[in-house]
Amino acid sequence: MQVDKTEENMKQCRCMGCPSYSEYCKLKNTPENFLKSLEDLQKIQHYEKMYCAFEKSNCIHQDKGCLCSECSVFKKYNLKNHDYCLHTGGVM
Repeated sequence: MQVDKTEENMKQCRCMGCPSYSEYCKLKNTPENFLKSLEDLQKIQHYEKMYCAFEKSNCIHQDKGCLCSECSVFKKYNLKNHDYCLHTGGVM
């Protein structure tokens, strides 16, 4: 099932609190993420957040822990994969 790119889902997203999402990634992507938050989410291909709806991260390169299964978006869409930040579509 595809995750809807909505403001509601973005607010529930746990990606920014994930151990794999380093402080460096947060600082590097804050300006871009802010600008994208003003755009139509449906038209955005890449966003450094909510990787289950967008594609994998351009900043995260190592699994340091995964919060996917604890996320309400993950549960809402009955997702089964994990590490969406490292692999577009996640891995089993």
